[in-house]
Amino acid sequence: MNKYLLLLTMLLTACTGIPDGLTAVDGFEVKRYLGQWYEIARLDHRFERGLEAISANYTLRDDGGVDVLNQGWATATGEWKKAEGKAYFVGEPDKGRLKVSFFGPFYGGYNIIALDKKDYSYALVAGPDRSYLWLLSRHKHLPKATLDSLLEQAKAWGFATDKLIFTKQER
Repeated sequence: MNKYLLLLTMLLTACTGIPDGLTAVDGFEVKRYLGQWYEIARLDHRFERGLEAISANYTLRDDGGVDVLNQGWATATGEWKKAEGKAYFVGEPDKGRLKVSFFGPFYGGYNIIALDKKDYSYALVAGPDRSYLWLLSRHKHLPKATLDSLLEQAKAWGFATDKLIFTKQER
């Protein structure tokens, strides 16, 4: 019985990992990260297909975690789709490494691998492996030079930047 519990634990925690060779940002300040973020680009996943005008709003929880509200406009139905979740730090809170859950006890990795530490105006977020990547901004659009630099960095880290979907923010 213990080996099954160990296997289940390993499976659940594997989803909260960070891609090999990458590290989450140091000197992270969660209070500066709170608030509204817009999705600039992402790698494709079924839970965001058909959505545009995607944003995320982060608020501090009483237990030290972060409430997450993701929303996007479903073009097929003409209505807003929302997903509420919660996130907790993996390790120290000054490291941009969290685990997020939208479905009960199942968590996924939320690893901030690049961040504008001066203004907290953009972030690159990876999941547990290189098939998950989001480029977020405090504004609906990024300056071309900033966007190009982040894309170049993501490509150098082994992400399939040629497969990124650029989110339409105006609907």
